[in-house]
Amino acid sequence: MKVTGISIDVVERQVPDVRIHDHRGGIGGTVRNGVLRIQTDEGVEGHCTVGDRAGDADALFNRITQDLAPRVIGMDIGDRERLWSELESIGGHGAPVHAAWSCIDAALWDIAGKAAGQPIHRLLGTARTEAPVYATYPPRHSDAAGFVSEGLELQSQGFSAYKIHPGAMATKGVVEMVGKVREAVGPEMTLMLDPNNGYDLRKALEIGRALDANDFYWFEDPVLWNDFEAIRELSGRLDTPLAMSDTAAFLFREAAHYVKLGYPRIVRGTARKLGITGLKKLCGLLEGFGMNCEIGLAGNSLLNAANLHVIMSITNCDYFEYWLPLAAHQWGVQEEIKLNERGVLEAPMRPGLGFDLDEEWIASHRVATLEG
Repeated sequence: MKVTGISIDVVERQVPDVRIHDHRGGIGGTVRNGVLRIQTDEGVEGHCTVGDRAGDADALFNRITQDLAPRVIGMDIGDRERLWSELESIGGHGAPVHAAWSCIDAALWDIAGKAAGQPIHRLLGTARTEAPVYATYPPRHSDAAGFVSEGLELQSQGFSAYKIHPGAMATKGVVEMVGKVREAVGPEMTLMLDPNNGYDLRKALEIGRALDANDFYWFEDPVLWNDFEAIRELSGRLDTPLAMSDTAAFLFREAAHYVKLGYPRIVRGTARKLGITGLKKLCGLLEGFGMNCEIGLAGNSLLNAANLHVIMSITNCDYFEYWLPLAAHQWGVQEEIKLNERGVLEAPMRPGLGFDLDEEWIASHRVATLEG
């Protein structure tokens, strides 16, 4: 089966306003995202949503239609490994081409699953049919009381794990906050902390000791992903494992370098940067060294579904990231990923990614159609 065409429906949508207490200031307003369609000579069409809540996706559209489409049109849909091997020569090693390619890769897997009549995790090899989640918000609060309230609210909604984004809080404030959140939610709730690479070594050590004292599950991206000396120090001096890195430039080879160094203990990955092909590779690499690949938000409905399929095909990922508010990153499909009555996610069982486009919504929000 060969690719005969690529198009992107450009849509404008409203992202709910969320005040964020860090350098970003907030999210919200009108953003331009897209719906990628890959056509084939056998009439099977693959889909992926393009872009996220943070802003317009025009740079991704250009990468897809100008750099990638000429290489993809005419290729067999099974040649995904060849395309992966050519990424560095397509646009240079870096996040822009990977972020665009990841949408292509997910759509190609969608075609493969539809053609086979199987969900993608079956093609990858199903390891489980359920996955637990942790709930997380962007850093909406500037004091301990706000995070205590947030944690209790999530707990009352049935969530058993909560990742805190402390934003720009000072060291003393974070130390106080993590203790008060732990006291409020009790020992049964799993807690993580993610300052989005915002600390230096000294601050990370002081806060890390507070996480140790309050039984946190992981300490995510406390320092820059390539501050190897700080990562070594933190990994050796803290009980709470580091989880690195959601940074855009942290890709497959960067993760392999961590494995070579022997730290940190948890590596982050997502279909948003690695597609399904690369994310599965990363999880397999880490499994061989007894390490977890904790898979982070992919930023839109169908890439989040891609994450879920990979999670169902591995055992070395403990959680799906359930990022709130949902409306910021869910759009363009008829039915979204939903928690079941026990608060876990079930494996999609329909062919391909398993989620149908909401063609009526797309038509009402479409502002342009781009051809590759």
